[in-house]
Amino acid sequence: MTTTQNKTLLFRDLGLMDYMPAFEYQQKLMQEIIDLKLNNRDRTDGIYEETPNYLLFVEHPHVYTLGKSGDEQNMLANEQKLKDINATFVKTNRGGDITYHGFGQIVGYPVLDLDNFKSDIHLYMRNLEEVIIRTIAEYGLQGERSEGETGVWLDVGKPYARKICAMGVKTSKWVTMHGFALNVNTDLRYFEYIIPCGIRDKSVTSLKRELEREFTSEETEELKLTIQKHFTEVFEATIEKEQ
Repeated sequence: MTTTQNKTLLFRDLGLMDYMPAFEYQQKLMQEIIDLKLNNRDRTDGIYEETPNYLLFVEHPHVYTLGKSGDEQNMLANEQKLKDINATFVKTNRGGDITYHGFGQIVGYPVLDLDNFKSDIHLYMRNLEEVIIRTIAEYGLQGERSEGETGVWLDVGKPYARKICAMGVKTSKWVTMHGFALNVNTDLRYFEYIIPCGIRDKSVTSLKRELEREFTSEETEELKLTIQKHFTEVFEATIEKEQ
């Protein structure tokens, strides 16, 4: 059976959406891709159907999510405090520890068949980091990787090292879900109720804090386009915006 690599990303901006509906939507897309891959594998007629890839953007209301390998003790707020700050707490199936999603973040969920790119999780994570590193460079910020600590950081190796973009993914049959959360206008006080990603000695930052200005809605849309541009460059892909 002859196979081809589909490097088109179907882009969907989901807008403001609660965490669980977005999670379930990712799972649905992921399962559809897996089912198609299994069907292709079992065919005997030599006909191969390309698997799709999706790039989803979303903004979540205040929510803390704990990865499958995370430590619940890194959630510092009790149930009453979560109610007081209008936040929820969800255990999820991605890798990594605890993180926060909320207003003023750009959350990206690539649902990709890595067989269309390279079947290498380590490379996939480094490529996601590279997308954000290139994106924030356009705003004068030098993003870096911190060894053993996934995501994009500023001033690595210094006492004031800080994370600007958290990442965590899940893969099954080389299909991905979850992704990255870039802090733009994020209210960083919400990180005070967790030990972000289980890392005690480093802080969290945002584009707003680093650039000392709020991003307007128009600027946020431009930022989304910049992320898409670098995603296509790093993954050598094209983007198709769905209507």
